[in-house]
Amino acid sequence: MLYYLFDYIDKTWNVPGAGLFQYISFRAGSAAFISLLITIIFGKNLIGMLRRKQVGEDIRDLGLEGQLQKKGTPTMGGIIIITAIVVPTLLFARIDNVYLILLLAVTLGLGFIGFLDDYIKVFKKDKEGLAGRFKIVGQIVIGVVVALTLYFNEHVVIREVSPASTASLNLIQEDDGRVLEYRDVKSTKTTVPFFKNNEFDYKYLLPESASGYTWVLYLLVVVFIITAVSNGANITDGIDGLAAGVSAIIGLTLAIFAYLSGRVDFSSYLNIMYIPHLSEVTIFCTAFVGACLGFLWYNSFPAQVFMGDTGSLALGGIIAVLALVVRKELMIPVLCGIFLVENLSVVIQVSWFKYTRKKYGEGRRIFLMSPLHHHYQKMQIHESKIVTRFWIIGILLAIFCLATLKIR
Repeated sequence: MLYYLFDYIDKTWNVPGAGLFQYISFRAGSAAFISLLITIIFGKNLIGMLRRKQVGEDIRDLGLEGQLQKKGTPTMGGIIIITAIVVPTLLFARIDNVYLILLLAVTLGLGFIGFLDDYIKVFKKDKEGLAGRFKIVGQIVIGVVVALTLYFNEHVVIREVSPASTASLNLIQEDDGRVLEYRDVKSTKTTVPFFKNNEFDYKYLLPESASGYTWVLYLLVVVFIITAVSNGANITDGIDGLAAGVSAIIGLTLAIFAYLSGRVDFSSYLNIMYIPHLSEVTIFCTAFVGACLGFLWYNSFPAQVFMGDTGSLALGGIIAVLALVVRKELMIPVLCGIFLVENLSVVIQVSWFKYTRKKYGEGRRIFLMSPLHHHYQKMQIHESKIVTRFWIIGILLAIFCLATLKIR
């Protein structure tokens, strides 16, 4: 909203400084700053309100050190995160952008599913919360909406360049004097890291006779990614500050990809896919990072508030959609490596337990406890040290992903 206001002021009265809002870098920085302020100020008030209403976490005794001391800690803190993402985005971004509309819809949609789960746990005193099948159905519905939007919306395009034809009006001149023709095309191309000419189109997975069903394949891929990453973030949210810190690292990495891929000059220099209108997503990303960092003000050990499913499902879904819109979804196993390992630890533990129970008559375990962060807690490693080490690994994975811009 402020973009349109200051654009009008700049063009009508030419007020000094109003033109700053034309720069994405300025608006992105402002969004991060306001997001931090909202999280810290609004967070304090919301935590107080949650305490007064006794909206506290009911902790199950898993035999972990210091666990029962957290009983009664306010939950549903994801409301803080969602507010701190949505408000700065609406203030500083151009909200006619299809990517931003989609991201805001996913944030509110998955946040609502998580809110229902937390509400049932807290107010209905049902420890199981929202039935798993309803969560999955909600994630699938949101995934379908995202997939159909990205596939069919006319504004979701990539720009291709080729040697110029004399009849074309869409011409650009490179620094070396070459004249090229560009055209914006609908495509399901994505980026394959560490390869030259690293663009892969999902339609190549289908025989030519079935190319008309590419949208079905793309839909399945998108639904799987959103469901997997949102559940991965949900599982990772088990100790103070872990999910928020890891999400901030991932969000900052995706902000860099969005900014570079949305700029003609940088995408041309780096020889990466140019996606028109994508750089506006940087503002959403910085608001996302600011919200996660601001939430750590209250969520770092010892936590004063938990994000609950309201926050964790939304964070995972946002990360998944961001990776899809910047066309880096094949990088998710590395970039979201913490989420992946946490997820796999649960799958491996449960599968091995069931297998050994069937074969030997008693279930056996690979980890002391799953998800993986609980395994380390059982090893008597303090949770703040576990979180810090997971953050460091997350930073290393992010640097590794950023290296794909040049290493091919």
